[in-house]
Amino acid sequence: MTVGVTLNASDARNQVDASVELAREAAAAGLRSAWFGQTFGADSPQLAAIVGREVPGIHVGTSAIPVFGRHPLIVSSQAQTAQAATHGRYHLGLALGTRLLTEGGFGLTFERPVARLREFLTALRQLTRDGSADFRGELLTAATPVPARVPGAETGVPLLVAAMGPKALRAGGELADGILPYLAGPRALETHIVPALTAAAEAAGRPAPRVVALVHGVVTDDVDAVRRKVTGQLAFYEQIPSYARVVELSGGRRASDVAVIGDEATVAAEVRRYRDAGATEVVFSGTQIAGEADRRRTWALLGSLATPSP
Repeated sequence: MTVGVTLNASDARNQVDASVELAREAAAAGLRSAWFGQTFGADSPQLAAIVGREVPGIHVGTSAIPVFGRHPLIVSSQAQTAQAATHGRYHLGLALGTRLLTEGGFGLTFERPVARLREFLTALRQLTRDGSADFRGELLTAATPVPARVPGAETGVPLLVAAMGPKALRAGGELADGILPYLAGPRALETHIVPALTAAAEAAGRPAPRVVALVHGVVTDDVDAVRRKVTGQLAFYEQIPSYARVVELSGGRRASDVAVIGDEATVAAEVRRYRDAGATEVVFSGTQIAGEADRRRTWALLGSLATPSP
């Protein structure tokens, strides 16, 4: 079991500098990976590349780039550059995105998202593996009249998908290296997500997929107050059908019901539940919500649970 955290320094005076310092702290705590979200602010592959180069040993990842408003050729260049900068420690996550951000931000119609994801993954796999592509689908074209290989990225780039619904899980199992489920508790992982993903990978003749479970949580003694804050913070996700469904499959009603909040023993037990449910990696997000002391306390616990480097 490897354990990591998401890093969010968007409120800092300089997000890049602050992200590097947080990553150094995470590595010192024994955490194995640092992940960066992607909205309309910092470019997450570039941020991951800088952090991974400045903090040797820690793996870095993007979770996750929406496939709408991007093109496989551009994302391949970003990902391969990050892989070369980190000497093989970069992991790329892709997402379907949401109707609100796709149509409100890019002015694009949010339609056939899984079909777009499939074409995006197919083209991106060719590009990151071979440094070239000749893909012509219904929704995307990705061809390389000139080479698209980035020297130093010959190992390729692990491709992960923020998938939780049946169609997206099938695409992830068939075409990606694993998934990045968020707000999916152990019950949803064990009974719905992991079996569907594994079956799709086996049917496609692919290796056992990674399951990088993104868990919103923190170690704290002020459980009730923190849960109230988390309830407000996560309310946005309850408006998105895929998240609402996975929360319900996890046995929750609100998104905050699947957040992991409690003392060291409580959080450690929940991490073990995720492992037993099929998660190959656990990444905690939102660890800063209860203040710096509890964030550091959380990172110390998670670092103690991480598998040591070989």
